[in-house]
Amino acid sequence: MTEHVRVVEVVRETADAHSLVLELPDGWAYQPGQFMTVRAGDVARSYSFSSSPLTGEPPRITVKRAGRGSNWICDHVTPGSTLECLPPGGVFVPSSLDRDLLLIAGGSGITPVMSILKSALHAGSGRVALVYANRDASSVIFGDELASLACDRLTVVHWLDSDSGMLSVDRLRDLIEPYRDHETFVCGPEAFMDLAEQAVGTGVHTERFVSMDDNPFERTASERESVVQVTIGGQTVRLPWPANTRLLDVLLDHGFIAPSSCRQGNCGTCAVRKTAGEVEMVNNEVLEEEDFAEGYILACQALPVTDEVIVTYE
Repeated sequence: MTEHVRVVEVVRETADAHSLVLELPDGWAYQPGQFMTVRAGDVARSYSFSSSPLTGEPPRITVKRAGRGSNWICDHVTPGSTLECLPPGGVFVPSSLDRDLLLIAGGSGITPVMSILKSALHAGSGRVALVYANRDASSVIFGDELASLACDRLTVVHWLDSDSGMLSVDRLRDLIEPYRDHETFVCGPEAFMDLAEQAVGTGVHTERFVSMDDNPFERTASERESVVQVTIGGQTVRLPWPANTRLLDVLLDHGFIAPSSCRQGNCGTCAVRKTAGEVEMVNNEVLEEEDFAEGYILACQALPVTDEVIVTYE
């Protein structure tokens, strides 16, 4: 369920990175390391919280110019603006803040890492080591805030390409060697993530910057509404089916536990048998002609064409 979230303050962190201080709706809570999906102009983008939910500071997401959605936010969002958002989510979250943590960030990958770092120092008991790589000193986000957090439980290592050359796998291995026994979290651009994963090895938690293939906010713009009759879990129900909403989302929005996995039309986990009506498949990489002949469709990719569609999971 989307909500309109008010922007209380806009903080200019660097020349190309802004933080948005938010007023979250009642009942919306987040964990250290999680993100929120935002309608950014005509696209949907996910931005991590850079604030800690445990310190009493207001919720804050941080946005760095990196494409159409981020540029739109940096250019258009001001204090008092409202943003259409989905509730917080994500699994880039420590299992315990009392464990020793190694946090590796590249560029704007510091955003969820900062949330974890502050939460661990405030509410945990373990040691925290941060390795933070940037192009140059002007690219460092939260530099002053990191300096203000200095304590005997926190070690911060800055790597600047302008001073030390490009970071390599071997150089990163050397930097993290004293912290090999720590639980490790890595976030940053794609090339940096690949490098860091090679340096760390197995057992690392990662958060990658990935553009969304579809826009979850588009479903709110539907002008036509069909009806789907679905048999699932031993019951048959009739549900409204907005034109721009995929069948799987209709079922999930109404509280049904429908099978699904990739949500991209690649695995077939969400296949369901259609017995009446017509649908359009946005993408299909798994069903073949014989499957279609038997009436099977992918719930995660199906949009209604006719006014009524009947499907069954039985």
